[in-house]
Amino acid sequence: MKYTVLILAFFSNLIFAQEPKVIVITMDGVRWKEVFRGADKYLINRPNFTSSMNYHKEKYFVEDSLQRRKLLMPFTWNYIVKKGVILGNRDEKNHVNFTNKPLWSYPGYNEIITGKPDDINIINNDDILNPNISVFEIANQEKNFIDRVMVFGSWRMYPFIFNQERSKLKVNAGYADSFNTTKSEREILIERFQSETPKQWWGTRFDIFTHEFALEALKNQKPKLLFIGYGEADDYGHNADYDLYLNAINRNDRMIEELWNYVQTDPFYKDQTTIIVTTDHGRGDFYEWVDHSKHVKGSSNSFIMLLGPSIKKENFTKKDYYSTQIAQTIADLLEIKWHNPDAGKSLFN
Repeated sequence: MKYTVLILAFFSNLIFAQEPKVIVITMDGVRWKEVFRGADKYLINRPNFTSSMNYHKEKYFVEDSLQRRKLLMPFTWNYIVKKGVILGNRDEKNHVNFTNKPLWSYPGYNEIITGKPDDINIINNDDILNPNISVFEIANQEKNFIDRVMVFGSWRMYPFIFNQERSKLKVNAGYADSFNTTKSEREILIERFQSETPKQWWGTRFDIFTHEFALEALKNQKPKLLFIGYGEADDYGHNADYDLYLNAINRNDRMIEELWNYVQTDPFYKDQTTIIVTTDHGRGDFYEWVDHSKHVKGSSNSFIMLLGPSIKKENFTKKDYYSTQIAQTIADLLEIKWHNPDAGKSLFN
């Protein structure tokens, strides 16, 4: 019996060779203020919000901002803060900033995945194929990563952002069905629910479909580099629905928890996976909270969370960080050769 256990353990190590994996998650349009302070005291107490706001005040609001943030993002503030690193708390003079000038979504995503802004070609959210090469595209060309780099997003623009035509990345975005050639029963069910659920926005699906497709990919297709782009928070923000904006953030926090709990139970991912969480742009304050651009103060403010086996608080002692640093950080974590001299240095530097 003892020898059988040893043999099984040996073959298990062969099958699930220890190698790093990375999951990058973006929460579109989420402000640093909600992340670090919870529900905004000014916004949640405005009398002209929806009739459901009283319910949301009971759910998310207490006077102490440290408790408020736990109500809004319990996994972040009960687990990630203890086991990982959270950057961008401007109340503690810690900053994460974007460097692109437009401060729209497409320019922000380009900056995250390529490590540099492109204020010549990527100046708005137009449907153009990204001329810049991302760390995801480079990884997909590596022998050990071919077809193991995947993108799931609620916003329809990700095939353009990641230039799927050139990069050959597997991208599932907007209202697309699964790209899996051998779909699981659950993927078929997700497709059905996505098709039959009323659509609130023509260009952005509900995050639950993005989340479930990505979770199924983790279970069945085993990506080594995975991008997940949640989108509801930004759309509810532009709709001036602060209560639904808060709900979207709260749901995203639960989704991140589910992803983390799954990778910690799967031998392919357990103790080998780093999760990076960030946003594509900030938002304005007070009445400008619904918008973001170079004309809206606060739009360049961001945050970055890191959780994984190599993430140690003592390695993150600087006060100023930039979204341009995320791409090189991904490359370093995955141990792939990608050193773009124009890109930001790794967050570990």
